[in-house]
Amino acid sequence: IEVELLGKGHSDLGEVAPEIKASERRTAVAIADLEWREMEGDDCEFRYGDGTNETQDNDFPTVERSRLQEMLSLLGLEMYQVQKLSLQDSLQISFDSMKNWAPQVPKDLPWNFLRKLQALNADARNTTMVLDVLPDARPVEKESQMEEEIIYWDPADDLAADIYSFSELPTPDTPVNPLDLLCALLISSDSFLQQEIVLKMALCQFALPLVLPDSENHYHTFLLWAMRGIVRTWWSQPPRGVGSFREDSVVLSRAPAFAFVRMDVSSNSKSQLLNAVLSPGHRQWDCFWHRDLNLGTNAREISDGLVEISWFFPSGREDLDIFPEPVTFLNLRGDIGSHWLQFKLLTEISSAVFILTDNISKKEYKLLYSMKESTTKYYFILSPYRGKRNTNLRFLNKLIPVLKIDHSHVLVKVSSTDSDSFVKRIRAIVGNVLRAPCRRVSVEDMAHAARKLGLKVDEDCEECQKAKDRMERITRKIKDSDAYRRDELRLQGDPWRKAAQVEKEFCQLQWAVDPPEKHRAELRRRLLELRMQQNSHDPSSGVQEFILGISSPSSEKQYFLRWMEWGLARVAQPRLRQPPETLLTLRPKHGGATDLGEPLWSEPLGVEHFLREMGQFYEAESCLVEAGRLPAGQRRFAHFPGLASELLLTGLPLELIDGSTLSMPVRWVTGLLKELHVRLERRSRLVVLSTLGVPGTGKSTLLNTMFGLRFATGKSCSPRGAFMQLITVAEGFSQDLGCDHILVIDSGGLIGGALTSAGDRFELEASLATLLMGLSNVTVISLAETKDIPAAILHAFLRLEKTGHMPNYQFVYQNLHDVSVPGPRPRDKRQLLDPPGDLSRAAAQMEKQSDGFRALAGLAFCDPEKQHIWHIPGLWHGAPPMAAVSLAYSEAIFELKRCLLENIRNGLSNQNKNIQQLIELVRRL
Repeated sequence: IEVELLGKGHSDLGEVAPEIKASERRTAVAIADLEWREMEGDDCEFRYGDGTNETQDNDFPTVERSRLQEMLSLLGLEMYQVQKLSLQDSLQISFDSMKNWAPQVPKDLPWNFLRKLQALNADARNTTMVLDVLPDARPVEKESQMEEEIIYWDPADDLAADIYSFSELPTPDTPVNPLDLLCALLISSDSFLQQEIVLKMALCQFALPLVLPDSENHYHTFLLWAMRGIVRTWWSQPPRGVGSFREDSVVLSRAPAFAFVRMDVSSNSKSQLLNAVLSPGHRQWDCFWHRDLNLGTNAREISDGLVEISWFFPSGREDLDIFPEPVTFLNLRGDIGSHWLQFKLLTEISSAVFILTDNISKKEYKLLYSMKESTTKYYFILSPYRGKRNTNLRFLNKLIPVLKIDHSHVLVKVSSTDSDSFVKRIRAIVGNVLRAPCRRVSVEDMAHAARKLGLKVDEDCEECQKAKDRMERITRKIKDSDAYRRDELRLQGDPWRKAAQVEKEFCQLQWAVDPPEKHRAELRRRLLELRMQQNSHDPSSGVQEFILGISSPSSEKQYFLRWMEWGLARVAQPRLRQPPETLLTLRPKHGGATDLGEPLWSEPLGVEHFLREMGQFYEAESCLVEAGRLPAGQRRFAHFPGLASELLLTGLPLELIDGSTLSMPVRWVTGLLKELHVRLERRSRLVVLSTLGVPGTGKSTLLNTMFGLRFATGKSCSPRGAFMQLITVAEGFSQDLGCDHILVIDSGGLIGGALTSAGDRFELEASLATLLMGLSNVTVISLAETKDIPAAILHAFLRLEKTGHMPNYQFVYQNLHDVSVPGPRPRDKRQLLDPPGDLSRAAAQMEKQSDGFRALAGLAFCDPEKQHIWHIPGLWHGAPPMAAVSLAYSEAIFELKRCLLENIRNGLSNQNKNIQQLIELVRRL
C-alpha cells in the first residue's frame, strides 16, 4: 500500500497518514523516501531512507543517497562527520591568519567563510573562487579535450557505472551555492561552533538557519541551542523613554511571525521580497540570499528544506521604523510539496503565510485543502504573465471558503515594474495583522511545535539537558543578587576587600628602604586573621553545584557554562540608573571621566563571581599553608586552579584582576598558570597582548572581531575586571610565529580616565595600567576619536620606561558614530607627536622626571612614518538595531590583526616568554 501511494506521486506520508505519531515520524519519513527507479525496462531499485537497498546493483550506484556525502567531500568536510569541527579548531592562528587570501578550490570555502564571519565581514557568504591558473596553461584547449573525452568514447569500454553515477553536484571548477556551504558547515560542526556561526551571522544581519535539513534521511534539526546566545535591543514606540528600552534573548521574546513559502514554481523571488520588506527607505540590505546576488542562481544541492529566520526590531524613531514592534520573518527554501513537514511547522507558528506561485494544480490544491483546520491567515502572490490563469482562478475560488480567505488575500506582483508599491502593500498587510489579535511566538515556542511534528531539536541531547538542570538548581535560589552574594558567596565582599588592602600594604612595605619590623608583623597578623576567617567557611550549596558542573566531562561542562551565563543574566539583571545614550555602548557625557567607585550599571552576578569564590578558598588555604598554620596534607581546594585552567583551555575568559576589589589574587592566578603550564607541556611559549582604554572605546569588540573571542561587549552587564583568554597557534605555524599561544588581556572598565587631581583613584588606575602593560609583549591603546590619551596610561608609560620593559604599542582611534575612510588621519598623528600637554606634564612630575618629557611617539618606539597609529571606521552601517557591521570596520580590523601578528613574528613585540617566566613577572609586578 505504501509503495502504491508513493507511486501515485505522494512525496511525504504526512499527506496520506496525518495521524502518524511523533514517535513514529522518523520511521515514516524513511518509508516516505522509498523510491522506484526504472533502469532498462523492468530493472528497479528498492531504496530506504537510510540508504540500504534490497536489489542494489553495484554497477549502478545510488546518486541521491550520496549527494550530501559528495558535497562534504567536495568541501573537505567528510572527516568531521564523527569528530565534529570545534570552535577552538576554527579560532587557531595559522599562516592564513596573516593574509587576505581568496579561496581557490572548494575545500578552501569553509575556512574562508569562517574567517570572514569571525571578522564580521559582510562578504562572508560570497563563495566565488579565484582559480590558480599556471602561466603556460591553455584553458581553451583543456575544455576542448574534455568535450572530446565526453562525446567520443569507445562503446567497448565498460563506462556504464561512470555514466549512471554522474551527478550534477558542483565540481572543483564550479562555484558552490552559499546556502549549501552553510548547511554543510553546520552539519560538520559541534554545537558550540554552530552557536558561534549563528551569533556572528546575526551581527552581520544575515538570515539565520532555523531548521537544518537532512537531505539523506529527512531527519531535520531545529536549531534552538544555536540561537541561545543572541541578545537584541530595541525601543518600543512611543515614547522613547526609560521604559521603552528593551533588551532580551531572541529565543525567549515573543513576536508575531510571518512565513514566506514557494508552491511549485514562482517567477517572483521570496528572498528579494523579504529583503525589500525589511529594508528601510531605499537602502536595501540583503538579509536573505537571493537569485540576483553573485552565485545566487547556482543550483542548491543539499539546502532545499532549509528554514531561515530574521527579525525586524524598532529603533523608536517613527521616521525609520517600518513596524512599531518586533516582527519575525521566516523563509522556506524549496517547494512546499517537497518539504511538507517544514511547511506544516510554519503554518502552526505563523500569524500569516505568504505563498508565492505561478501555478495552482490539483496536487497543490490537495496540499492546501489539508490545512483547512488551520487558523493561520493565507495570502497568495501570483504572477500575471506566468502559469494558467483560468486554472489558478478555479482552484482559488475553491480554496477561499476552505482557508477562510477572500479576494483581498490574492495579490498579483508584476516583476518588470517598480515594486515599491507592492512592498508597501505587503507591509500594510503585516501592519493590519499586528494591530489585530494575533499569535505571538518565541523561538522556544517554535521548538515546542517542532518536537510535536517529530523534528529533532538540537538542545534535547542528554549532556545539554543535564547541564541545564544543574544550572536551574543554582539559579532558582537567586531571588536578589545582593542577598545571594552576601549569603552564598561569603568569601567575597568585605573579607576579600580587607585582605586585598592588607596585601597591598604588605607588598609596598617590601620596597621601603628601612621598613619597621613591627608594622610588617602587624600586617602579617591581620592578613592571617582574615584568611583564617575565610578558611573557616565551607563552600555553599550553590558553589558546590557549580564546582560539580565544571568538573563534568568536556561537552557537558561547556553546556553548563553557557547555561550559567544565560541563566544568571535572566535572574540577576542589574538595576539601570539611566537608559543608554546609544544602542552600541555607554559613554561618559561631555567627555567626562567615569567614576570607578560609582558605575552607571551595578555589577551583575555572573560566572566570574563563582570563580572568584573558588579563588578565595584557594587563596585563604594557600596563605595558611605558607604560614605553617595548616598542614599541606589537609588541603581541600588544591585542585581548584586545575579546574580553572581547563576552562581557560576551552575558551572561557577568566578574571585576572578582580573587578570588585580592583586587585589581583596573586596565589590564585599563579596557581592557575602553573596548572596551565603542566597541561600545555612543551607548547608553553606565550605572547601576551593587552588592550587599554577608557570604557566605551570599543576595546572588547575589537578583540572579539579580531580573534573570535568572548569578552563582554558594550552591554549594561559588562563586568569591571580585567579578563584573559587563550588563543592557540597552529603547530605548523608556531615555529614561524615564535610562540605556541597568545594570551589576550582585556582591561574592561579598569581605566576610567581619572584625572591626576583625583588622588587615590588616579594612582590606582595608573598602577593597574602599569601592571597590564608590564605583563604584555604587545599593547593596543584604544582611544575614542581624537580624545587625549588617559593620564593613567601616560603615567604607566613613564614607569615602564624606568624598568626598560617597553611592549610594542599600537594606538587605535575608533570612530564610534560614523563610517569614515580607513587610515590614520594627520591630526591623530600630530596628537602623539605634539609637545606634552597638561596631563603629560603632570604625569612626568608625579614620576619625578623633570629632565624633559619626550614625545609619546618616541617613548612608545613609534616611527611616525610607519603605521603604529590606526583609525578604525565606525562599527555599524546604518542605524541600530537594524544596522549591519560596516565592511570598512571589518577590513580595518583584519589589517590591524595582520600587522600585530607580523610584529610578533618579526620580534618587535619584545622578548616572548614561557609560562614560568610569566608567573615570575606576575609576582614581581
